[in-house]
Parts: sequence; C-alpha cells; structure tokens
Amino acid sequence: MTRRLAALLLLVPLSASARPLVLKAAHLYDGRADSLSSPGLVILDGDRVVGAGPRATVPADADVIDLGDATLMPGLMDAHSHLTFEFSEDWKQDELDAFKKTIAEQALDASVHARHTLEAGFTTVRDLGASDFIDIGLRNAIRAGKVPGPRMLVAGKALSARGGHCDPTAGYRAGLLREPDTTEGVLAGADEGRNAVRWNAKHGVDVIKVCASGGVLSLADKVDSAQLTQAELDAIVDEAHALGRKAAAHAHGAEAAKRAVRAGIDSIEHGTFLEDDVLQLMQKKGTALVVTPVVCMAAKLKRSGAPEAVVQKGAAASAKQADLMARALKFGVTIAFGTDAAVCPHGAQWEQMVYMAAHGMKPLAILKSATSVDARLLGVDDRLGTLEPGRTADVIAVRGDPTQDMSRMKDVVLVVKDGKVFKRP
Repeated sequence: MTRRLAALLLLVPLSASARPLVLKAAHLYDGRADSLSSPGLVILDGDRVVGAGPRATVPADADVIDLGDATLMPGLMDAHSHLTFEFSEDWKQDELDAFKKTIAEQALDASVHARHTLEAGFTTVRDLGASDFIDIGLRNAIRAGKVPGPRMLVAGKALSARGGHCDPTAGYRAGLLREPDTTEGVLAGADEGRNAVRWNAKHGVDVIKVCASGGVLSLADKVDSAQLTQAELDAIVDEAHALGRKAAAHAHGAEAAKRAVRAGIDSIEHGTFLEDDVLQLMQKKGTALVVTPVVCMAAKLKRSGAPEAVVQKGAAASAKQADLMARALKFGVTIAFGTDAAVCPHGAQWEQMVYMAAHGMKPLAILKSATSVDARLLGVDDRLGTLEPGRTADVIAVRGDPTQDMSRMKDVVLVVKDGKVFKRP
C-alpha cells in the first residue's frame, strides 16, 4: 500500500462493525503492571474495553484481529505537544510563514500534524500553547469526527510576563507588532494573571499553561531566568484550580520552577536546570516533571540557521537532559511523558522513548509514563491510560517486544481510538 493511499484511508475509521472486536498479540502491557502478560488479549465492545489479559473471555460472534508477534498496550499519551505548528530546517522561513500563512492554512497544517500523531499511536495529547484558537478548533473538529487525530486537552494562549518566553512580540522591533495584553496571555501582576486565566477559560481551554522561565527558542531572554513573581504564579494557579483546570509551568530554571511548585502547579515542563532541592520539593508535593528530552533540538537549531544565541541555549539545554533525568529518578519524582513535539516532527515521539531508555529509565517505566502516569496528570485516569473493563477503547500495538528494544515503538501496526480502528496491518 502506498503512503498516499494509507493517508487517505486514515480519513475515516477502518472499522464500523457492531460486533465485539478481539485483539490478539504475543504480549500485552495493561498500562499499570510491572511486566508484560502473554498471550496478549483485549476485547472491545463499541467504545469500551470489556476484557483484557490472557483469561479474558472471547465472544463467539466477535471480529478478530490477530497481530502475531506484537505487543498490545493502551493508547499512548503525550503530555507536552504543539500540534498547531512544526519547526522545519529553515529558521527564517518559519519566521516568515508565521506572519504570512493564513490562519486557515495553519489550521490545515495542524490537521496533518494531528494525523501523524495518531498514526504514531498517540491517542491523547495535552497541547500546551497555540495562537488564534487553532488548538481549540482542532480539538473540536477531532472530537466531532471531522478529522482524524488524538483526543486533545488544549491550553490556548500560554501566559507570560511582558518580554518573557511566551510574549509573541519579544525580540521584534518596538512598534512593529501590536503590544499584547491579557488577551494574548501577557500579564503584569497577580490580578492580570487571574484575568488571563479567566479569559482563556472563557474561550474553552482545558488546561492553563504558564511560562515561568525563559526558553530556548525565545529571542529576548536567558533560558533559565525567572520571569513571574511568586504572587503572580500563586494567583494563576489558584484561579486555574478554582475554575477546574490543571496548570502546567514551562520552567527551565530552578528558581522559576521553585516558585511554580510552591504555588501548587501540577507539572513542571522541561525542568532542564533544576537543582536537587527543587526535585526534592516536587517529590514531596507530588508535582510531575515532564522532561521533554528533545533529542533533535541542538543539531536541528544549528542546521536551521537559528540565531547564535538560540543555538547556544539549545546546546546548553541538551547537555543537561541526561543529568536531569538521572537525578529525577534518584529522588523519586513522578516523570510524565511529553515530547514538545513541534520542535521535532510530530509522529517521531518514539525517538524520545529510546533516549529515555538509554539514559537510565526502564522500558516499562517509560510505557507507564506515557499511559497511566500521563492519564493521572491530565485528569483522565478514570477512563484512559489502562486496559481494563469499563475503560475507553483506546488500544495500540507495536511489532515485537518494546521492553527488549524501545526502538520497536516506531513500528505501530494498530491504532484504535474510542473503539474505532484507525490503523491496522
């Protein structure tokens, strides 16, 4: 089958049978256990799991997909993604496209990124920051079955200090662009922080994203600089929780992360330069760390012609990722799986799983981080993240046994979301 035909087939689910569906494979990972079970067996009825594990009862009238030497597991989750864009190998062209592409074209590009993500086995993502409500529109279109893609929890406009990492005008000539306000996520003071949260919630976001520190790709700050006060972060997190939303903090630097954790943030994103005392505080308070080991970043930035300051920040951040993971594991911090996909191509998340395995994280712990751990962080663990009766029918399969070779995660041969088969052999 050609790639073009395969892509066309993914425009609609491949299965519409009203009969129960039986999935068979050599192995099964249920999202929670500390080992695989064999043989792998999952029974689906409509959009629900009705049986899982070797002892599950196979209905007589079921359709059967026998995958042979493969491993069944829950649909994967990416707790840090940006489906509405993707960086290329040309920094200047990306900058130009951001100004010249219509919102409609950007939305169509986003639908392609969503399909690639679903094809890679990710049936749920947390999308942490987008412009022009493209993430909200994409989420709604996927939910309505208009385009294929993962289930999305979206953040809308990321919140930022003026001139901070998520200020869309930072680094550009004064007066060139309209100076942003809370409707663009840019705030000054605790009251404006609360207002920015309320504005995002008003327009339908699922989660609040705040940029507590500088970043690699921003042009006007140091990567680890603390950019919001304790009072501002306290107000933002308090308001998010009051409105029933979780909150995630982009924080490369230790001081920024410490303020966010004190404020009660649900997760620290990146955490590149965290010190031991911050990791210990996170473990004590149950704050998750989304490590985003962006394995392509440093080399890609250099090839793309990015400004030298950005290239240097990327290299410095990449050099610290392995050390961060080792210390987070040492202190027992909850590590949730997130990739910052957009910096690297959508659909290539498996590469970061390989990196994590190579730097001390056990394969089953990686799979758990991308299933039940992420489900708990995203607040969907009542229905997703594990394979057990009553759960939503999100199931994938990869060739072979990924616990023996994490690169197997690139060989996704089956994707079922909400009981609908979107990809099969």
